[in-house]
Amino acid sequence: MTTTPMKNTDIRRWLIPAVVPLLTALAFVPSLQNEFVNWDDRPNFVENPHYRGLGWSQLVWMFTTFHMGHYQPLSWVTLGLDYLMWGMNPGGYHFTNLLLHSVNAVLFYFVSFRLLDMVFSKAEEPVELPIRLAAGMAALFFSLHPLRVESVAWATERRDVLSGLFYLWAVLCYLRAVDGRGGSGARWRWMGLSYVVYFLSLLSKASGMTLPLVLLVLDVYPLKRLGGARGWIGAAVASVWREKALFVVLALGAAGVAAIAQYHSGAMISLAKIGLDDRLAQTLYGMVFYLWKTLVPLELSPLYERPIALSLLDFSSIRSFAIVVIITVLLYLGRRRWPGGLTCWIYYLVVLAPVTGMLQSGPQLAADRYSYLSCLGWAVLLGAGLLYLWRLWTDCKISVFTLGFANGAAAVALILLALLTWKQSQIWHDSERLWRHALAVMPSALSHYYLATVLGEKGEEEDAIKHFRATLEINSGSGDAHYNLGKLLFRRGEVVAANRHYQRVLEINPNDAGAYTGLGLIAARKGELDDAVKYLHRATELNPRDAGALNNLAIVLARQGRMDEAIQHFRHALEFNRNDVGTHSNLAKALLQKGDVDGAVEHLRRALEINPKDAEIHSDLALILSRKGELASANRHFRRALEINPDDPGVHSNLAINLVRLGNLEDAIKGFKEALRAAPEFAEAHAGLARVLALQGKGDEAVHHYQEALRLLKSQSKTAAAR
Repeated sequence: MTTTPMKNTDIRRWLIPAVVPLLTALAFVPSLQNEFVNWDDRPNFVENPHYRGLGWSQLVWMFTTFHMGHYQPLSWVTLGLDYLMWGMNPGGYHFTNLLLHSVNAVLFYFVSFRLLDMVFSKAEEPVELPIRLAAGMAALFFSLHPLRVESVAWATERRDVLSGLFYLWAVLCYLRAVDGRGGSGARWRWMGLSYVVYFLSLLSKASGMTLPLVLLVLDVYPLKRLGGARGWIGAAVASVWREKALFVVLALGAAGVAAIAQYHSGAMISLAKIGLDDRLAQTLYGMVFYLWKTLVPLELSPLYERPIALSLLDFSSIRSFAIVVIITVLLYLGRRRWPGGLTCWIYYLVVLAPVTGMLQSGPQLAADRYSYLSCLGWAVLLGAGLLYLWRLWTDCKISVFTLGFANGAAAVALILLALLTWKQSQIWHDSERLWRHALAVMPSALSHYYLATVLGEKGEEEDAIKHFRATLEINSGSGDAHYNLGKLLFRRGEVVAANRHYQRVLEINPNDAGAYTGLGLIAARKGELDDAVKYLHRATELNPRDAGALNNLAIVLARQGRMDEAIQHFRHALEFNRNDVGTHSNLAKALLQKGDVDGAVEHLRRALEINPKDAEIHSDLALILSRKGELASANRHFRRALEINPDDPGVHSNLAINLVRLGNLEDAIKGFKEALRAAPEFAEAHAGLARVLALQGKGDEAVHHYQEALRLLKSQSKTAAAR
C-alpha cells in the first residue's frame, strides 16, 4: 500500500492554522492554575448544585433557568460536562475555556483569510501565501491580546468563548455560502448551517444578537452585495434581504429572552436610577475605552466600576464625543479610498452597542470581556495593513527593508501582547490577587468590598474591616458592606458598632433579612431573648428559606424553654440545608432534652456522616451512648474525638469513667492522668482518679487527689460567689 506525500501547498494551507492555536494556548498556560474567584464563580459553580451533571433534572434546569440574569443553556451544558470530567477542580473548567478560545483563533483565521482574499486577490496575480500569513497575524492579534484574558481566564465567562465559537462559525459559513462557488445547492447548505450554528451561539449567550447587522455590513463591503451599483432595494438584492429574515427572527427572540432574564433577576437598572444623560455619557466612554485599550493594553482590571453619577458635560464625555465624531467623519470621507476602515468602525459600534451602557445591568462602566467580538475588526485591519505593504513592495513603491521592518514590528507586538497576556492571566489566579490588582489599577468601592470578603474568610479580620470601611467611605449606601462589617464587628464583640451597621442596612433596605438576623443575634447575646425572637422571626418571614436564621431562631427558643417550637424550627432549617452539621447537632441536643434519645443519636450520626472530623460531636454522641449503656460504642467515639483533639481533658475524663465501668482500671488511670496533663486543675479528673486509686488500694495517692479535688471545688465556689 502506498501513500501520497502531502503537497507543499497543503503544508502551507494547514501550517498556520495549526500554529495559531498552539501559540494561543501557550500564552494562556497560567490560567490553568487559576481557582474559582468570588466574582460570580461562587454562585455559578461553588454554591450551585443544579448544573452538576447532564441528567434530566440538570438539563431541565439549564434550559429553563435565568440564573444570575442570563439565559445560556448551551453554556451550562458544557459546564455540566466539565463537572462530569473534572468535578469541582477549577483547572478543568479553565482548560475547556482555553480550548474553546484556541478553536476560536482558528475560526477567526479562516474568517480573516476569506475577507482578505476578497479584497487583495487578483485572478492574474495569486497571493495566497501572503494572505495566509496576514490572516495568521490577524488571528494571533485577536487571540493573544490581553483584552481576551477576562473571557478566557474567568470560569464564569464560558459563555463568551462558547458563543464566540458559534458566532465565528456562523460568519464563516455565511461567507462560504455567498462566495458563488458550488452552485445554489451548496449555497443553501452553507446558509442552513450558518442558521444552525447562529442559533447555538444565541443559546450560549445573547450578545450574538448583533449578527444580522454585521452580515449586512459585510454585504456592503467587502462582499459588495448591497449598495453601490446593485443598490439597496429591488429584485437584484431581494435575496440578500430575504436570507436575513431567519437571522433577524433568531436575534429578536434572543433579545426578548435576554430582556426577560434581566428583568426576572432584577439585574436591569431602571431609567429612574440611571438617567439617559448618564447612559449616553457611559456609551461614549465605552466607544473610546475599548479602542484605546486595544492600542495600549495596560492597567487592565476585572472591574472598572461605574461612578455614582456621569454627565455629558463632563470633560471625559466631551473628549470621547469629539474622538468618536472625528473618527466617524474621517472614515466616512475616506470611504472610497479605504472602505475597510469605515466597515471595521461600523462593525465595532454595532457589536459594542448592546453592552455600552444604554441597557445597563451590573456595576461596570466598561469590561474587558465586551471586547471579545467587538474588536475583531481591528485584527483584520492589522492583517490588511500588512498585505497593503506587501502590495506596495510588489509594485516597487517601498523597499524590502520597509516591508521587513513592518513585519518585524508586528511580530514584536505579538510577542509583547503574549507576554502581557501571560502576566494578566496570573492576576485571575485567586480572589485576593484579583482584587488587590483591581485596587492598584482603579480603586473602587466594590473592589474594596470583594477584597474585604476574601480577607474575612481567611480570618484576617483587621484588614477585612479596613477594606469594608474603605468601601463605605466611597459608597456609604452599600448595604452589603454595612452588613458584612456588622458581622465582623459582632464576632469581635463590638456589639454597639455592629448594631449601628445593621440598623443602617435597614435604613437602606427595610426588608433585609440578614440585618434582622444580625440584630437578633445581638439581642440574644445581651440576654434580651424576646427581642431576639422578634428579630429572627422577621428574618424568617422575609426569607423563609434562610436555614441560618431558622437555626438561630430555634436556638433562642430553646433557651426560652420553648423546646417544641425550637425542634420544629431546627427541622425546618434542615429542609433547606440538610448538610448543616451545627443544625443537626443543635436538634440532637433539643431532642435529648425532650427525652428522645434515639432521635438525638440519629442526628448526631448524620452530623458525623457530613463531617467525621468534628471532635465535639463524637464526644456528644459518646456521652449519649454511654448513658444508654452502649459502652463499647461510646468508647470508640471518645477515642475518635481524642484522635482529632488529643488535648481535650473532658473527653479523656469521660473515657476514663467508661473504662472504670468496664473494669479496665489501669487504662482508666491513664485516662484521668491524661486529663490532668491537659488541665492540671480539673477537679472532676482528680476526683475520678482518686476513686480508681482507692479501688486499687493506693490510699495515699487517692487521698492526695481527693484533697486536690476538694481544694479546687472550694476555689471554684468562692469565685462563683464573688461573681
